[in-house]
Amino acid sequence: QVHLVESGGGSVQAGGSLRLSCGVSGATDSANCMGWFRQAPGKEREKVAAIERTGNTRYADSVKGRFTISQDNAKNTLFLQMNSLKPEDTAMYYCAADAWARTCSGSYWYFTPLPNFAYWGQGTQVTVSS
Repeated sequence: QVHLVESGGGSVQAGGSLRLSCGVSGATDSANCMGWFRQAPGKEREKVAAIERTGNTRYADSVKGRFTISQDNAKNTLFLQMNSLKPEDTAMYYCAADAWARTCSGSYWYFTPLPNFAYWGQGTQVTVSS
């Protein structure tokens, strides 16, 4: 089992920045692919970004160039740096992990509407006001 706990959410004005963190514990060796997802009220969950253990990253088109996913393997922490935030970024943000490195592959991530991750955190709220 992999246990995930998100933090760093909050309220910010449009154009501002936030940095989300996700602490990873338990069977950390099973977290070979890590990702961030979000879900706005009344909308379906959507993918945001993913990172392989090797460091390769994937991004949704809506956040490319504004968000950066990174990880500190020594501290078992995943990050999402969010810059130039827009009101449409308002959502609950979830950290996710999967044991299969293939989950982070470009062919799977980009061509799968909602990639399947085995482990999920409880989420942290991000609210961007105009």
